[in-house]
Amino acid sequence: MRLPFGLEIVRSAPRDLAPVASQALSPAGPGNGGWFPLVIREPFAGAWQQNVELKPETLLAFHAVYACVTLISADIGKLDVRLMQRGRHDVWDDVHNPAFSPVLREPNHFQTPTQFVENWIMSKLTRGNTYALKERDERNVVRRLYILAPDNVTPLVTPSGDVYYQLKADNLAGLTEGNVVVPASEMIHDRMNCLFHPLVGTSPLFACSLAARQGLAIGNGSASFFENGAQPGGILVAPGAISTEAADRLKRQWEDKFSGANRGRIAVLGDGMKYEPLMMKAVDAQLVEQLKMTSEIVCSVFHVPGYMVGIGTAPTYHNVEALAQNYYSQCLQSLIEAFEQCMDRGLSLPSNYRTELDLDGLLRMDTSELMKTLAAGVGAGVLTPNEARRRLNLKAIKGGDTAYMQQQNYSLAALDDRDRTNPLGGDALP
Repeated sequence: MRLPFGLEIVRSAPRDLAPVASQALSPAGPGNGGWFPLVIREPFAGAWQQNVELKPETLLAFHAVYACVTLISADIGKLDVRLMQRGRHDVWDDVHNPAFSPVLREPNHFQTPTQFVENWIMSKLTRGNTYALKERDERNVVRRLYILAPDNVTPLVTPSGDVYYQLKADNLAGLTEGNVVVPASEMIHDRMNCLFHPLVGTSPLFACSLAARQGLAIGNGSASFFENGAQPGGILVAPGAISTEAADRLKRQWEDKFSGANRGRIAVLGDGMKYEPLMMKAVDAQLVEQLKMTSEIVCSVFHVPGYMVGIGTAPTYHNVEALAQNYYSQCLQSLIEAFEQCMDRGLSLPSNYRTELDLDGLLRMDTSELMKTLAAGVGAGVLTPNEARRRLNLKAIKGGDTAYMQQQNYSLAALDDRDRTNPLGGDALP
């Protein structure tokens, strides 16, 4: 089968590669498709016998999980993807190249660069793996990238160690038929921590599934509690012994008439019966602390500072740059660098080219600190005035492309020469 964009793919086994045609392709590791895309592993022993399944879609309903995933993906998605070229003195410059720049500017026909990067990071965080299918032009250059649903991709490995990917149908990516096999050269596979197999990424949801499940249970229980008028229930007490059938009948009647939407209605009791409401125990009032604990566990697994998703209080110091740097180093840096390296390799960039996410949009200092930093850089001769103005989105000025130093500053070589030839600093001796 040949796709519209020229990629040759085959069903069941690659027929155009003779050394591989006679070899069996096996999934990468145990489980469904070589990894665990649909259900997080058992949250506790015997969970599957009780039909307790923790799917990523279910866990995303917990506010802390949703907040962490969307925060991380949005923060990385807002960074511009730039093509950099190594120039003179090993300085990397932002450039345009007709072979590589178009796919960075327009990854595919339905996603903007921001949406593409967000989709990439979300797939990696929730499924542990991101699969991007390449579309090539007549020059064999990648012109489009399509992020596939992880459930539709299965990594395959030959006995000799070659890697292939079995793909299900995906109309957005031009895959009109299912169960096609493509070589690893036509895929970009970015994976999270590979705890079980080098080709099997593990989502952070694997580690915080129990906490998210507990948080969801607390939320569901609280919702039911307040739907019942914030009453914990009660006991109907009869003056004497009654049969089981009579007790069940009274219970059903009471629940039908005085619970849920009928709470608050007036009850009339006869035959000496009385209603005694249950009192809330002190431990039940600690649900807020329990819910906070589950949220903190989720944040720790995603390496997100809790205050950034509304959990806990922000640090008392007000250094915006320090807070952003801490968030970047412990949470975003590994994801950003993995994305850049996968793009470099996937686009087959020459050694003097690389992709780079512009961190200026993330590590942005407050105005006063930014001005102090730029002024110090210009004063020390590290930055030219125009380089500093560019950071402020200001136009270049004439004469601003030269680094300036004060006249009284001398190099160490000049001072050494002066001390050797004229150590006293007076007129040179004849």
